[in-house]
Amino acid sequence: MANRIADWRKNMKIAIIGLGEVGRCYAKALHAGGYELNLCDARPAPAAIALGTAWDLPVQTSVGDWLADCDWVLSCVTGAHALGVVEQCLAHGRPGTTICDMTTASPDAKRTAARQAQGRSFRYLDVAIMGAISLSLEKTPLLASGEGATEFAELLARANGKVRVIDGGSAGDAIALKILRSVFTKGMEALSVELLMAAEAQGVREKLYAQLRDIDETPLRTFIDMLVRTHVIHARRRAHEVQDAAAELARHGQPSVVLPGVQQRFAQTIQGLEHQGPVQAEPTIDEALEWLLRQPARA
Repeated sequence: MANRIADWRKNMKIAIIGLGEVGRCYAKALHAGGYELNLCDARPAPAAIALGTAWDLPVQTSVGDWLADCDWVLSCVTGAHALGVVEQCLAHGRPGTTICDMTTASPDAKRTAARQAQGRSFRYLDVAIMGAISLSLEKTPLLASGEGATEFAELLARANGKVRVIDGGSAGDAIALKILRSVFTKGMEALSVELLMAAEAQGVREKLYAQLRDIDETPLRTFIDMLVRTHVIHARRRAHEVQDAAAELARHGQPSVVLPGVQQRFAQTIQGLEHQGPVQAEPTIDEALEWLLRQPARA
């Protein structure tokens, strides 16, 4: 059995295009896992050249006919070059090859690339990197969606990689979810900075943690859904609370950067209530979101 696995890896050829931090990381992991690699970088840095030298592999500087021998392509270039790399792969690769787009290209760009790949009988996979490669290396969590996602997870597992597949997901879903996660985490980060700065300045930080315990004990999904469901009912009253909170922080010499945006969000909902009328008394999360999405976007 072990010999069959070794033969399978030996016969599997993987191209890695883009040998920056991400590309070199997965090149090392896949090489250690016994896979045969082709390396490519338009402007290889000394670290990329050193890899090729150590493994006695040439570092190609452009995508060419050599790609036709590869079964998988890991595109590790910048998001701005993602579509260009896909087009080059379609021109020089062979149908049936799987293109794993590990770039930060937008969801729309990745969906466009998937359509182009499908039209040429290639498989296209959207892979989002969900952590810091510099910290966790090949064990950094990856999120994958699109054709071949399960096989990609199995391939990387044999190189100590960690891939979570989005069930029923399409190309573009993985990077979209990464961006949406960033909306939440970076928003929480900014709010937490202001919250703890203000609490520390007032000498009540430890007491604040105790007052937030009920939130900590509530499942995240339940808490987020509750906020949105009740927002469309109580936006007017809560807008005054936001205004009072902003004034209090300013009074203590900690003027908020975050709360003006919060005030704007509440103001938009209030305008919707005035022009479209309220949502029903106790809306479900689906009904609340449907109502919110009907409101015109305002800058």
